Amino acid sequence: MARINVVTHETANAEQKALYDAIQSQLGIVPNFLKVFANSPEALKAFLGLHGIANGGSLDPQTGERIALALAQQNACEYCLSAHTAIGRKVGLNGAEIEANRAGTSQDARAAAAVKFARAVNEHTGDVTTAELADVRNAGYSEAEIVEIITHVGMNILTNLIGRASRVEIDFPRVELKLAA
Repeated sequence: MARINVVTHETANAEQKALYDAIQSQLGIVPNFLKVFANSPEALKAFLGLHGIANGGSLDPQTGERIALALAQQNACEYCLSAHTAIGRKVGLNGAEIEANRAGTSQDARAAAAVKFARAVNEHTGDVTTAELADVRNAGYSEAEIVEIITHVGMNILTNLIGRASRVEIDFPRVELKLAA
């Protein structure tokens, strides 16, 4: 049971319903974590804006999902791990790639550099080393793409926090976290 109220379509006010209608038209569903965000329509709008910016950049959708999977595992958010496993499959990631992403890498060398950098940004709260920046640049990422990777990290930290703090019910096929050995 969620520890923070989940705003259902039935309990939503007019502003929340309008946001839900827009989300439903784009995604086909309104995921439960967005129903937690909806407690504050301004917070939901802010997240949707950040999500739109992050997904409108030059990083491909697969790399965005790789980053989301890596951070969901790193930050121990089972909701986000479950959601991004389903979304990752929709954008073409296979099981082996998803497992690699959860472990902080990728089967694709260029994407592996982005995932590794994203995990470093998350782990060190942005205080990455010059070598870590050089590695992502040497993999062919532009300054714009590096900023987009950091933006994806920030967005995923936010969703991981909402997922963990609320313990919202997982409305995707459940994927269990791997515990550190």
